[in-house]
Amino acid sequence: MALHTRVTEMLGIETPIVQGGMMWVGTAEMAAAVSNAGGLGILTALTQPTPDALAAEIERCKTMTDKPFGVNLTVLPSVNPPPYSDYRRVIIEAGVKIVETAGGRPQEHVEDFKAHGITILHKCTSVRHALSAVKMGVDIISIDGFECAGHPGEDDVPGLVLIPAAADQIDVPLLASGGFGDGRGLAAALALGADGINMGTRFCATVEAPIHEKVKQFLVANGERDTNLIFRGFKNTGRVAKNSVSDMVVEIGSKPGAEFGDVQPYVSGVKGREALMSGDLDRGLIWAGQVQGLINDVPTCEALIARIVADAESIISTRLARLVA
Repeated sequence: MALHTRVTEMLGIETPIVQGGMMWVGTAEMAAAVSNAGGLGILTALTQPTPDALAAEIERCKTMTDKPFGVNLTVLPSVNPPPYSDYRRVIIEAGVKIVETAGGRPQEHVEDFKAHGITILHKCTSVRHALSAVKMGVDIISIDGFECAGHPGEDDVPGLVLIPAAADQIDVPLLASGGFGDGRGLAAALALGADGINMGTRFCATVEAPIHEKVKQFLVANGERDTNLIFRGFKNTGRVAKNSVSDMVVEIGSKPGAEFGDVQPYVSGVKGREALMSGDLDRGLIWAGQVQGLINDVPTCEALIARIVADAESIISTRLARLVA
């Protein structure tokens, strides 16, 4: 048995498993390992300090895999935004065929990518935003349930409801994201109407993930309750692993009249990167989802993907089949 879906066909991959774009983690080592294992690996554009550095990383990834891989471009509001158009130009000129977009108002980027024949995955946290993205021309929707790491939106709708709600209204292929880490999740996502899964936190706990071993073991040791929701009062909710920094951010943010500037010194991306690379678990924010409660080991990407697919196939063809026999 093999799991062939609209996602595997459209992306030219062997298994319906995508590694989402992750700041500081989406390097050539990570993306190539996932792609070589049959999934879709994704470089994170803004992990690279300049557009030229991204061009070099794309070329480096090409030397590490001959399988499809993509690049994530996340567009977020900022006082001093990065040169998004320059990053976009590099992606196009490098001949990248798949792009994952995220964030608000991506139309300019979507239009340019589509004009160059690029397949676009767009991450959304609500059905209404997914419908807008489809009208904009994206090819695949990655729908993020409330369980996810990163920014789950402000609606607080978990995947068990959000995925089928999206499947009911969206005709393009659908990736389920948020809370996925094993074969049970993949089988469930397919049953709910998705064409595959997008995993972030689970891929952080793999041999090839370019982060410190202490962080990987931290994810293994954590349970499903070991996350914090930060920035709630600022209407920019984020889900991160529970540590002293995120505890402090929640405490400060819950005070009457709190402003983002009150927590800004503790939440910089630089400090988060230092935590990931040094293994100092209280150096900064560590972005992780509730799927931590399902992570019990640190396998290679190849072993992880093979296990997920084998378990999903067994559930579908054996356990569930017996229930209707």
